[in-house]
Amino acid sequence: MGLLKVGKPKPWSTSKSDLPYVRSAGVRQFINTYKRVRSLKGDSLLWGDEVEYGIFKVDGDDKTIKMCLRGKEIMDELNQAEEKLAEFPGEGCNWVPEYGSWMIESTPSRPYTGYAEDLLRVEKNMRLRRKRLLKALKEDEIAPTVSTYILMGASHVPSQTFPPSTPGGEFSDSSYISDAIINPHPRFGTLTRNIRERRGEKVNIRVPLFRDTSTPEFSGIKDSKCGGCGEEEMSVWSYGQQIHEEKDTVMTGCSGSLEWLDSSNSGAPVKLSKWRVNVQDPDQPLKGLYFRAQPGVVVADADWPRNGEVVVGAEVSEGWIRLQNGYYLPMSSEDGDIPYLEKLSNSSKTPTTNDGMDRKGFPSPTLSPSPSSSKLSGMEALDLKDRKNSMESVESSESTEPTILHKMRPAIHMDAMGFGMGCCCLQVTFQAKDIDESRIIYDQLAVLSPILMALTASTPFLKGRIADIDCRWGVISESVDDRTRAERGMDAVAEDTDTMAGKGKKRLFKSRYDSISTYIYQGACSAPGAPCGEMGFQNRVMNKYNDIPVPIDEDHYLQLRAQGCDPSLAQHVAHLFIRDPLVIFEGSVEEVDDTKQTEHFESIQSTNWQTVRWKPPPPRDGPNSPHIGWRTEFRSMEMQLTDFENSAFTVFIVLATRAILAFDLNLYLPLSRVDANMQRAHSRDAARTGKFFFRRHMAPLELGDKGYGEVYEPAHHTSSSKTPPPSNPCDGVKEEEDSTGASNHRRRAPCATGGMEENSYEEMTMSEIMNGKGSYFPGLVPLIYAYLELIKCEGQPFERINQYLDLIKKRSNGELKTPATWMRDYVTSHPDYKNDSVIPESVAHDLMVACSEIGEGKRHEPSLTGDVRIEPVLKEDAYGVKLDSERVGEGKVFSLLQKYMKRAGVREEGGEEKGGD
Repeated sequence: MGLLKVGKPKPWSTSKSDLPYVRSAGVRQFINTYKRVRSLKGDSLLWGDEVEYGIFKVDGDDKTIKMCLRGKEIMDELNQAEEKLAEFPGEGCNWVPEYGSWMIESTPSRPYTGYAEDLLRVEKNMRLRRKRLLKALKEDEIAPTVSTYILMGASHVPSQTFPPSTPGGEFSDSSYISDAIINPHPRFGTLTRNIRERRGEKVNIRVPLFRDTSTPEFSGIKDSKCGGCGEEEMSVWSYGQQIHEEKDTVMTGCSGSLEWLDSSNSGAPVKLSKWRVNVQDPDQPLKGLYFRAQPGVVVADADWPRNGEVVVGAEVSEGWIRLQNGYYLPMSSEDGDIPYLEKLSNSSKTPTTNDGMDRKGFPSPTLSPSPSSSKLSGMEALDLKDRKNSMESVESSESTEPTILHKMRPAIHMDAMGFGMGCCCLQVTFQAKDIDESRIIYDQLAVLSPILMALTASTPFLKGRIADIDCRWGVISESVDDRTRAERGMDAVAEDTDTMAGKGKKRLFKSRYDSISTYIYQGACSAPGAPCGEMGFQNRVMNKYNDIPVPIDEDHYLQLRAQGCDPSLAQHVAHLFIRDPLVIFEGSVEEVDDTKQTEHFESIQSTNWQTVRWKPPPPRDGPNSPHIGWRTEFRSMEMQLTDFENSAFTVFIVLATRAILAFDLNLYLPLSRVDANMQRAHSRDAARTGKFFFRRHMAPLELGDKGYGEVYEPAHHTSSSKTPPPSNPCDGVKEEEDSTGASNHRRRAPCATGGMEENSYEEMTMSEIMNGKGSYFPGLVPLIYAYLELIKCEGQPFERINQYLDLIKKRSNGELKTPATWMRDYVTSHPDYKNDSVIPESVAHDLMVACSEIGEGKRHEPSLTGDVRIEPVLKEDAYGVKLDSERVGEGKVFSLLQKYMKRAGVREEGGEEKGGD
């Protein structure tokens, strides 16, 4: 988990003075790395997975199950065994610490390669890791691949660890769990304490509680769905955005209310409206507006909307709107004589009259005087609003949709980092051939992250209760949320925070563990009518995709731009560095060489836990150190019960990246819709019953395509005109690759050239996303089959991959259950369960033993894996046997011969048989 270092970490009180230096040094280290390796090209595909395990002590007589705090002991034993096999040419394993003292993380000892045969190595290596872990366990210990210890912090289970421990401690100060569950490495305890101390209070995790027939918390509540949602809608938990502080309740919304989703992403309920840019100034041939970081502060380097473009935002004060991407625009000139924005109806699908492409060679937009600062005292004045209306309906003034009430409902409350970071997951990291490929894969995987999270859902229980969610992500997000009250949009901080990022007061809209807030692939856009392949607007960042707030450190952004980083990359890094380093070690501040080391960069990079992580090549310690290229890490998937399932999703995401690159697929969505998908993915049984935003067409939109796959007449033609639309200059022209190997098609992907991007996506079921919809959307699984045919994948690799894809196909259409659904059904049908949303320890014991048996191939569950039966995983097969030829003593030889002579029934002189079995 993250950057592990040997040393003595500083307490938060003394490390605060080092924060500015570490942030600045981290940016310098990135710049030095970027300059050193940005031209690195031609790396082969190398990749690997990470599987995390929890270790539990079971007592079959008393029906108890506890966290076994032997993680480090077991990890050391496993690594010692691996060292003895260092020269063994077969598969091997790496074992590394995880947050919990009952947890272990594992990876293959050598990466997988870019050959189809290596796809078979995944399951083989996962099975080997399970065998070796089982070999190291005691008879009363199990290690099922589950997401969490379901009784952690449960009030009805007094003893939850072995050895026993009591709640609380200097690191977490928890009312529910003990510091004994934290890994003894000094980084983990320091992380826990510093998150709490930076925040100024304990973390406040609240998850919707599942309502059963006898759940006491719902007594007297008549609304069965407790959220007022329609029959075809999901109740949505907007994690990380709660604006009340009562620990026993949580606010939920409905999946059909986009106003709820948008407003929660912005930090508070607001009225969102559409506005068309319409600057009327005869002195300029093209009109437009610069973005403002806040009223009166121009952002000159960012992309800016031109006349005809539609923006979405909220009117936050007289004369100003705040956009979804966090910027501000004036509604008119200061004197009100020149209008800048024209309000549109939200219910209309009004097309833009300017797709943003006809701007080459035009001068800068109009810059009008800003209103007096006395009218508005910066961004904080807009964000720190009265929260009394937080429970009111959120409805756009122009919307024709019915009002949706967002109600309070009973919650499961948790108060420590261990509740989140104690969750296990499945992650995959890819090495790209160059920096551009790593960035396009980052963007595309960000769109897939909520989809794969919902499809792998396996976290329906928390703190001994049944939750009304199925996924862990939001729990972890809230468990490490170190934002101060001011950064969360609440009241101002009282203590001195001047050395903290943003002085501890700048509004931050997400926890440091969350979905991404900005795409990072730069791309390039062509001007209308330009020759095929002519790429202009190298600094164009499409705000129709980056449509949510992206707080950045402005000084670092300008520094990165001055050192040659393009706007997309500079924005990404400057966004990472709105956070503070959480662990600083003594003797490792100014002593770190910024030209050769990346410790300060990694201290912040590794604690920005996002759904995908972009990873620059690390410095090499010497000429014999392994070469590592540009990488992208996919982080959202949940733990599965069997190695077959974990391998299936690992192989699927690998093949998805290959198909995206080979077919030049474009999965871009506005990030507001990706965030909406993240919220929906948490909902109970979302994989079967939910709907998610996804692109209708996965090729970049071209002129003549409004997103519906239909040819249309541009705005300058009348409806009765017979004139065909202008032709695409690239029609019929073979796609060329540039010097980086990227096709023009791919480099245009972030630009979405052509029609109205609002039409390019729609809501789809999981089955439609995976298996296809109508004649216009093929589905991800058929695309992967097409890719396998393209590369001529046959024989044994294809046979197993076909089983993997069949699992994903059947899980997406509801034929097979997610682990979360299977676990719910198991618990609610157990004879000891009382229909009160409480999980008795006997039920938890039986469930975890069943999960262990399923993973080890001792128990077949057709509802999880269909017809595929898991071959038994035997600890006796954990290690290879060396054909040793070293001489042994005569006594040993004699005893062995005697033993096997008896077993073979060898006759003595006289014809009598001696021994024999």
